[in-house]
Amino acid sequence: MARIEFLGPIGKEPQELAISNLNELKEIFAKDEKLAEWLGICAVAVNDKIVKSTDMKINPNDKISLLPPVCGG
Repeated sequence: MARIEFLGPIGKEPQELAISNLNELKEIFAKDEKLAEWLGICAVAVNDKIVKSTDMKINPNDKISLLPPVCGG
């Protein structure tokens, strides 16, 4: 199963899910009110590389990170 990490202020514990691509992950998270808010604004990394395509194949041992936007000063 892929491991999903929620960074920063998202405030959720890591999860392990059996998914084959990021579209499946998006469908699952859209059902969670708290996560649905973050879906449109977070960057997504697979094995520490930012990805844009939700069609990307996910392997069982992949690490997926949801990266909320940050600002600094």
